[in-house]
Amino acid sequence: MGITEWPCGIDLGLANPRRLSYKPILGAIEGAAHVEGWQVGVPKCSGSFRTKADGIQARCPPENRRSTCADDRGRACCPCRQDHRMKRRDFLLLAASTVLVSKAALATEIPHIGVIGPGSRQANQTLMDVFRDDLGSFGWSDGNNLKILDRWAEERTDQLPGIAKELVGSGVDILVTVGTPATLAARGATVRIPVILVGVGDPVSLGVVNSLARPGGNITGISLSCGELIKKRLQLLQELVPGLRRVAVIARDDPGLEQMLLDLRNHADRMDLKLMEFVATTGKALELTFRWLHSDRCDGLYLASGPLGPAKRAEIIALAAESCIPAIYPCRVFSADGGLMSFTADHNDLFRRAAIFVDDILKGAKPGDLPVEQPTKFELTINLKTAKALGLTVPHNILDNADEVIR
Repeated sequence: MGITEWPCGIDLGLANPRRLSYKPILGAIEGAAHVEGWQVGVPKCSGSFRTKADGIQARCPPENRRSTCADDRGRACCPCRQDHRMKRRDFLLLAASTVLVSKAALATEIPHIGVIGPGSRQANQTLMDVFRDDLGSFGWSDGNNLKILDRWAEERTDQLPGIAKELVGSGVDILVTVGTPATLAARGATVRIPVILVGVGDPVSLGVVNSLARPGGNITGISLSCGELIKKRLQLLQELVPGLRRVAVIARDDPGLEQMLLDLRNHADRMDLKLMEFVATTGKALELTFRWLHSDRCDGLYLASGPLGPAKRAEIIALAAESCIPAIYPCRVFSADGGLMSFTADHNDLFRRAAIFVDDILKGAKPGDLPVEQPTKFELTINLKTAKALGLTVPHNILDNADEVIR
């Protein structure tokens, strides 16, 4: 809403309606009466009139109130009562329009939801559409009774703290954070505004919540701290690669890395698999890792970090193909870009459930009282073209259970 002008050029100061108070509106009526020389039906020569309903008051200049003229009852009155008496109809129109303007302005004081993520707006457009649609099922409409402000770091995670501070400074009511770096950025920016995390590996080990059941503080949401994901990925790799024994694990030095590696080791031990772990934080480290894997042959690769930027994804996929190592990835986008196989939480479902958290909090729930949830729906994607290049025959069981088969 822009600046609203009244007759007489009075500015009601509605450029920022979220900061609206009634003072400019009351002043507008008072000023209009003064500029036009109106006297608003004053029963006594007090120079003022006030309604019981809204406390609106209009005054005439003091010099007029000191006039010595007399009305039909012999009381002193000011000249404007004789020459410029405001008609009752005009005043009612003025008061009614004031109420309408004030109600319209107050109606724009709607909840603002900030969304922060490391990727790009284009890559996450489908997820944002799902988020908006599910909010709509609860009666929330973006641009009408709710405003969504999504901000993306375009793969530059170092920008996330600044983005979080910007949204907090703009007065958002809730923050939705996608992934671990965005969640840590939000935690550093506020301890007051509710934060709904989406797709964070292990929020307890990160220290952003006290426990999954009782998170406490201002953060809750949907985590990825689900042993089922790790177990299922290893099982799929074992099913796809006959005689799988040695599995290379490549990860970034992300927050929560130690807990994730511990979970991997536990599941690998139960499946009689031997892990070789590599923490590669640079392109050179990745190249050296695959060179080692090429000479000291591994049966399969488990990529533990994702989704990574487009350039880094392409590099990993190319190095895996060059080394002829069957790999399983943590995000669908790897398989879409040429990787062999991915198994991940259904991110559409994660964003639907994030909308439920938003609705609960907008209706009065405290984030610290809402348990952190775990994924319940998963997606399996297999790239048959890559499987053929690696000389692998994909079992019917994997094909039958795949959500997507890329040919």
